[in-house]
Amino acid sequence: MKTLLITLLMALALPAQATRVKEVASVAGVRSNPLTGYGLVVGLDGTGDQTTQSPFTGQSLTAMLQQFGITLPPGVTASPRNIAAVMVTAQLPPFAQPGQQLDVTVASIGNAKSLRGGTLITTPLKGADGQIYALAQGHLLVGGAGASAGGSKVQINHLSAGRVPAGATVERAVPTALSQGEFLQLDLNSGDFTTARAVANAINQAKGAGTAQALDGRVIRVKAPTAPDERVGFLADIENLPFDLAAPAARIVINARTGSVVMNQAVTLGPCAVAHGNLSVTITSTPQVSQPGAFSQGQTAVTEKVDISLKQEPGPLVQMPASTKLADVVKALSALGATPTDLLAILQAMKSAGALQAELEVI
Repeated sequence: MKTLLITLLMALALPAQATRVKEVASVAGVRSNPLTGYGLVVGLDGTGDQTTQSPFTGQSLTAMLQQFGITLPPGVTASPRNIAAVMVTAQLPPFAQPGQQLDVTVASIGNAKSLRGGTLITTPLKGADGQIYALAQGHLLVGGAGASAGGSKVQINHLSAGRVPAGATVERAVPTALSQGEFLQLDLNSGDFTTARAVANAINQAKGAGTAQALDGRVIRVKAPTAPDERVGFLADIENLPFDLAAPAARIVINARTGSVVMNQAVTLGPCAVAHGNLSVTITSTPQVSQPGAFSQGQTAVTEKVDISLKQEPGPLVQMPASTKLADVVKALSALGATPTDLLAILQAMKSAGALQAELEVI
């Protein structure tokens, strides 16, 4: 017990690790590019597209066969159940060169039941400019599994999408402006004037006054060497420079679809009083059979008896003291006994009343 206590005290005594430039900023123009392609997956065990509902699959197969010199007789439409039309996507990383391998994601766009066991035929992947930057081909890895018989079906995970590890080969590189010009531009991941000034000061202290200049709350202009090898070394030094990151702005992120609420350490709460009550509506429907009398020539009918009840639980008035610590704010909100969905309305009301010092963001 004594050893554990000493260890905890030593951990608390250690200074917080400073933030590096690479964790809050990136070099302008150095980014990945999305690639997209349309292709066919073959070799499926009868789980492919039904061409009556996905006619583009049969058309694609006919066009592919024509490329190999095979022409179908007039009036004959290719409709095998072991083929599926898919969309193929990948991310072309910066500085990727011809011959390098990329992972690709394959997803069905027809009514295929499963892509498990399929093979992707050579598919060109194009960029936003319409040029081909990679070629994809390979066996699919599908993480799901399923079985069906007698009208019953069991499925685990998703069967209409999969991945091909190292399934694409880069055919064309994307040029970057990294070695052009006298200046480089660093873009902050989130706009903040304090962070921009701190990054510029860290660069100037390490590389000399006037090297970096913060243009606004997101863009920092940096004077860099013109030689390619010197510029790479210069960027390697800059991205690892430590600096003290200022406290972020108080923010609460609310996910309206899932009811999740996340707040950072800067959130503070002013003194206020909150009353919260639950309103529940219950609707009960009971089927009843109406039997006609004898010799009335009526028909038996099924009717429903509906009972509607409304219950409103009283909400106690809870006084919430002022707090400047995240743990105290969470404890005060938990004392209300509200569900995550109710908490969304409470936080918005506290913000409108001026008791919550934080920015609310609904996603």
